[in-house]
Amino acid sequence: MTALFIVLVVIALLTGADQAIKLWAIANLKDQPARSFLPIGSLDWMHLRYLENRGAAFSMLSGSRLFLIVFPIVMITFCLYFLHRHGRQHRWLYAALPLIAAGGLGNLIDRIWRGGAVVDYLDLQLFRFAVFNFADVCVSIGVVLMFIGVIFLEKELPEAKKLKTAERVPYARRAPELAEADTLPDAGMRAEAGTLPDAEPAEMLEEHPDAGA
Repeated sequence: MTALFIVLVVIALLTGADQAIKLWAIANLKDQPARSFLPIGSLDWMHLRYLENRGAAFSMLSGSRLFLIVFPIVMITFCLYFLHRHGRQHRWLYAALPLIAAGGLGNLIDRIWRGGAVVDYLDLQLFRFAVFNFADVCVSIGVVLMFIGVIFLEKELPEAKKLKTAERVPYARRAPELAEADTLPDAGMRAEAGTLPDAEPAEMLEEHPDAGA
C-alpha cells in the first residue's frame, strides 16, 4: 500500500510539473517567435516554439479526439493495475509505469480542458522532428525503460526461476521424536542370554558303548 501511495505521489508531481510548464509556455511563447533553448556552444540543438497539437504524442492521430481521450484513460488504468499486481515481483516497473501514466495524464488534461489541443513547445533542431512537450518525454522514457526491463531484466533461465520458487517454500517440519518404547534398548540393558549347557563328560560316553558303533 505504501509503494502504491508513493507511485501516486510521483504521478501527481510529474503531472503537476507538466501542467506548470504548459502554463508558462502559454504565457511566454504563444504568438511569439521561436527562441533558442540551452544551446551547447555553437550548436543550436533545441528551440522553444509554441504549438497546439490535436493529435497524440509527436502529432500522431490528429483529429481523433474521442480515441485520444479514451485510450489514455485505459492506459493509465492498466498501468496502475499492472503495477499493483506485479510491482513486487518486477521492481523495475516502478520506474517505467509511473512515467507512462504521468505523461498520458498530462496530455489527457489538455485534451479535456483545452478543447482537444495539447500544448507543445520543444522543437528539436538536430533533425526534422515533431514539436513535443514534457509529458511526451515522460511517456518515451517510460516506454524505453519497459523495453529494457523486458529484454534484459526479465531474461532469466527457467532453472533460475524454479530455484527462486523453491527457496520460497517453507521448510518441512521435523519428524516427531520416536517414543522411548519404540527405540531399541541399549546393549548394556539387555538381559544376559542363557548359555548352552556344557557337553556331556567323557565318562557318559563310556557307559553307552553302542553310541560309538
